[in-house]
Amino acid sequence: MSAEATSSQASPFDALADIARRSHTMAAGLPAQEEAIELWNGIGFSLGGEQYVAPMGEVVEILHVPRFTPIPGVRHFLLGAANVRGRLLPVVDLALFFSLPRSARSLRDRRVLVIEHGDIFSGLVVDSVLGMQYFAVDNFVSQPQEPHEKVRPFLQGGYERNEELWKVFSTLTLTEDERFLDVAQW
Repeated sequence: MSAEATSSQASPFDALADIARRSHTMAAGLPAQEEAIELWNGIGFSLGGEQYVAPMGEVVEILHVPRFTPIPGVRHFLLGAANVRGRLLPVVDLALFFSLPRSARSLRDRRVLVIEHGDIFSGLVVDSVLGMQYFAVDNFVSQPQEPHEKVRPFLQGGYERNEELWKVFSTLTLTEDERFLDVAQW
C-alpha cells in the first residue's frame, strides 16, 4: 500500500470522532425538562356517601363479599367469618361499625377491602371500590371536613382533585382501635 493511500484513510478513532462531532452538530435539541409532580396513591372507596382513599400499602386485596358464616355472640358490625383460600377472614361492615347510611343497595353490590396488619387479618365491607387513585402531594389537606364524627379519628388528612375531596382513611389506626378489636357482645 502506498503512503499516499494510508494518509488519505483516517484512523478508526478519527472516523468515530468525526461521526460524533457531526451527530452533535445535527442533533435536535431535547425538549425542556418539566418539573415532575410527586404523586401519592391509594385505593379509593365510598362509604356512607363519602369518598375515601386507603393508603396503598394498607390494602392487600379487594374482593366481592364472600360467603360467610355468622358468628353468635358478636357485635352487629361483625357479619361473620369467611374462608378465603384456607384462611379465616372476619368480615366487618364498616357502615355498621360507624353507624353510617348505606349507599350500596345490596351486599352483592358492595366490596371488601382485605387488610393485614401484624396479627390482624380482616375484611372491611365498603359500599364500593373506586379503584387506584393518584393525587399530587401538593394537594394535601391536613384537616378535611368530615360529616361523620365517628370516622374523624381514622382520617389522616385528604387530597383535593377536580374540586373533590378524598379523605385518607387509615386502616392501621382502625386495627389499633379497641372498639374494632373487641367484638364480643358480653
